[in-house]
Amino acid sequence: MPRPSILNSIERKFILLIGDLCIIVASINVLVNYAIDAEFISLRLKVGIFTFGIISYLMLAYILEFYNLEKVSKKRYVLSQSLYITALYVFLLFIFAVIVYDVSFWRFPLLFFLFLTPIEIGLWRLLFRNVFRVIPVTKNVLYVYDDHIYGSLKEDVAIINGDDMRTFYKVKLTYSLQENTAINKKFFLSAADKIDAWVVNTRSYDTLSKDIEAIILKSILKGKEVISFTSFYENTYEAIPVKSHNDSFYEILQLRNKKIRYLQRIFSAGINFLLVLFTGIVFTLVTPFVFFLNFFFNKGPLFYNQKRVGLHGKEFKIYKFRSMVVDAEKGGAIMAAKNDSRITPFGRILRLFRIDELPQIISVIKGDMQFIGPRPERKVFVNELNKRTPFYNVRHLIKPGITGWAQVKYKYGENLEDSIKKLEYDFYYIKNKSITLDLRIVFKTVSTVLFSRGL
Repeated sequence: MPRPSILNSIERKFILLIGDLCIIVASINVLVNYAIDAEFISLRLKVGIFTFGIISYLMLAYILEFYNLEKVSKKRYVLSQSLYITALYVFLLFIFAVIVYDVSFWRFPLLFFLFLTPIEIGLWRLLFRNVFRVIPVTKNVLYVYDDHIYGSLKEDVAIINGDDMRTFYKVKLTYSLQENTAINKKFFLSAADKIDAWVVNTRSYDTLSKDIEAIILKSILKGKEVISFTSFYENTYEAIPVKSHNDSFYEILQLRNKKIRYLQRIFSAGINFLLVLFTGIVFTLVTPFVFFLNFFFNKGPLFYNQKRVGLHGKEFKIYKFRSMVVDAEKGGAIMAAKNDSRITPFGRILRLFRIDELPQIISVIKGDMQFIGPRPERKVFVNELNKRTPFYNVRHLIKPGITGWAQVKYKYGENLEDSIKKLEYDFYYIKNKSITLDLRIVFKTVSTVLFSRGL
């Protein structure tokens, strides 16, 4: 008997968002029409508070990962996260109304808005979590593969099942295309009713037999999902699998074949200008304090510079506040580790709040870097990574950045393997570069700095 229909993660996030927005809009209505004294109410005030309220909620929710389904599914997260994020939101909206419109309030409706909104969001999300404990959320998968990937079968199954995150997919059956010369129709026909999705990993789809194609088509008509391993990886992890053996990896070679996106270029120039202006002001204000404290707790030069590989493989100088002991690399080039013994106590504070990164604004002003892009690497490591990974130099098609998709999606990189993993995110960014993705990076960078995540 077929399993009930399974909602994918985007559909579940959409349902959660609609429920949240209904509560948020109702709460803003209470604030505007009941909590604020009638003599202050005007069309301008209503439009302003509703607009700021919805936009600020969405931004806050995104920065604080309010729609991370993995956290929503855990009881210990769902209530605490709902209460503190929504409490922060209602306080922010309350302060906005006071500062911008200088209004007075009726006490009880205001208390209703301030205290019941977080409780309502928390209860709705608890209901959402419990409903999806009953409705199936994990898709049973039939993984079909070529023998050429057999050596990494366990690794690929672990990727589909999810090691560090919930993918909502679970491999129940695997089948090698070279297992038999004759297709075991009975196996596939019985499997088709037990599974919800096919993940196919083959060097060439021309190798699929007519029998398998017919069974896959029947599965599609029955509402089953059929997806290539590369597409699954890109959609789920928002990265491109650089270790993939199938020829879809050669899509990387087509990254340059795009239509000119004038809007994207205008946006990139605008966002770079604004962020450079903001970062430049912060850099100017912070430098005297760093210089003073550096004199006592981190004796030595204030800055250090280093050559990095940038656009089209050309080297340039990058600048940072020094956070390591003097002559930290007298024994040769070594990648920085998260708990590196060469980092000074004061340097750890600089790194914790990303203050050491601020002088990179000099490289942006000089035109060697931009604010968003792949992080520049040293030539010695680039040469080593080129030997290990095909097409590594593709990441040099665009200017390097202070922050990027790899920095907000992956942990602190400590070795070449981590650099290869980050390369998957760099390729994804280059392939899918857009205004939306750049905005996501900006927002995630804020949360990375606030909560000391990523690199």
